Amino acid sequence: MRRDTIFYQIFQQVPALLFTLVADPPQDADRYIFDAMEVKETGFRMDGIFIPPNSDGIIYFCEVQFQPDELLFERMNAEIGIYVYRNRERLADWAGVVIYPSRSVEQSRTKTVRELLESGRITRVYLDELGDIETLPPGLGLMVLTTLEDEEAKSQARGLIQRSEGNKDTIDLIVKIMVNKFSTLSRDEVDLMLDIKLQETRVYQEAQEDGEARLVLRLLNRRVGSLPPQLVAQVQQLTVPQLEDLGEALLDFTGLADLEGWLGQNRG
Repeated sequence: MRRDTIFYQIFQQVPALLFTLVADPPQDADRYIFDAMEVKETGFRMDGIFIPPNSDGIIYFCEVQFQPDELLFERMNAEIGIYVYRNRERLADWAGVVIYPSRSVEQSRTKTVRELLESGRITRVYLDELGDIETLPPGLGLMVLTTLEDEEAKSQARGLIQRSEGNKDTIDLIVKIMVNKFSTLSRDEVDLMLDIKLQETRVYQEAQEDGEARLVLRLLNRRVGSLPPQLVAQVQQLTVPQLEDLGEALLDFTGLADLEGWLGQNRG
């Protein structure tokens, strides 16, 4: 499942959602700006960065970690150190948030970063410990939904749709999560599963109108810089499944050559 792009869209829509997960959120949480981050000198990448409205605020770094990584905290320490060094004028202090599906995925060896973790700078969130999805705000419910499987995922997705009160952004994200989870099902089968007509939701309307291409192009511009017109045209010609694959692959790109190589291997 393409969780990176799902969480990217969740935080892009509601940046303040991150601060429901931390113990001492900033007073101006609703004014923070969410952005992607890359430390180009090292090729490091962090899932998200929450920039305060003023230079005297705390900047928040976020990692969504659904796979075991025994060097996660060492990598975060290195990435954040370089970023703070190069952007000192933009912040007064920093904090980090790591979102796990459960404790079982968490890094087990932490001796080399024990001071970092003991300082309280890093908040570790376990989605399976947030409580029943029915009692959570919709944004947190979407996060938890990415961890569920089979009948539980179907049931909770329908419940979230009912609680969304027709909010198109929330419904579209629910649909996207479920389409990724049950990729072998036809559109009609997913329609029946969620008790909604997918062709009426914006996620399919935008896909038909190159909405997926616009999202991927925005991510590419953030990742590798401005694209020349010929590469933009090639991306716009990709099918929706190809665009979804590119949205996942681009997270590891370091320059235009990576995009050109990917297009050469995946077009047609």
